[in-house]
Amino acid sequence: MEHAVTYVVDERNVAIVTLNRADKHNAFDDEMIAELTRVFKRAGEDSQVRAVILQAKGKSFSAGADLNWMKKMASYTEQQNEADAMALATMLQTLYTLPKPTIARVQGAAFGGAVGLIACCDIAIGSKLSKFCLSEVKIGLIPATISPYVIEAMGARVCRRYFQTAEVFSARRARRLGLLSESVTEDELDSTIDDIINNIVKNGPHAVAQAKALVQWVASKPINDDLLKQTSKCIAQVRTSEEGQEGLGAFLEKRNAAWVQSANTSAEKKND
Repeated sequence: MEHAVTYVVDERNVAIVTLNRADKHNAFDDEMIAELTRVFKRAGEDSQVRAVILQAKGKSFSAGADLNWMKKMASYTEQQNEADAMALATMLQTLYTLPKPTIARVQGAAFGGAVGLIACCDIAIGSKLSKFCLSEVKIGLIPATISPYVIEAMGARVCRRYFQTAEVFSARRARRLGLLSESVTEDELDSTIDDIINNIVKNGPHAVAQAKALVQWVASKPINDDLLKQTSKCIAQVRTSEEGQEGLGAFLEKRNAAWVQSANTSAEKKND
């Protein structure tokens, strides 16, 4: 029996998480949600992993919720539905807060909760032929658990429209609205992501994680004296850290930093 989600770490120390229900257009259910939560935690806790790619097999990235799962939820009590929804919310938060760069590779349809998965990722590269829809209201529901991430990605006013109309929109519009970072041909998806990964692995692993956390921390704060003090303290700590000292030393000495050398060594060993 094939797993609904597969997880591999490649020679670059990049974790590749694949939605593996192509015959169901990668629609997710409670089992897939639990498995995604598990592998996202695994990637976050693995010190060797430098980045995470979230991708899908088949024609579609994901059609959203699985029909059989929705049928089962329809018979749940309100309390059971709340527990079920909390599992989805936990999975999304695990992805959103994962302390590694996360990249969504999007092809085909991305409907309903799939838009939430994309919005949780730091970077999303989509095929020009991909289509998006916040489809929940079509069946009398709302995109509640994904809403914090989609609203952050696309903005409140835009979401007022698409949450209510359930219109299908193009990759070009998704790029313009901020859901996608780039829209490329399907043949360019992997090479575009490879270019991004190649840049990431040249950077300090702890600095990358701290830079991600910095955005999430600063975005909600007012620019005042307290923030100036906190950000100044933050950079002072990073400058005097082991990784900061190594990075500054490498720059001044015009050599590769240790993490670049270790990444190259790891790739060479895995290729042997």
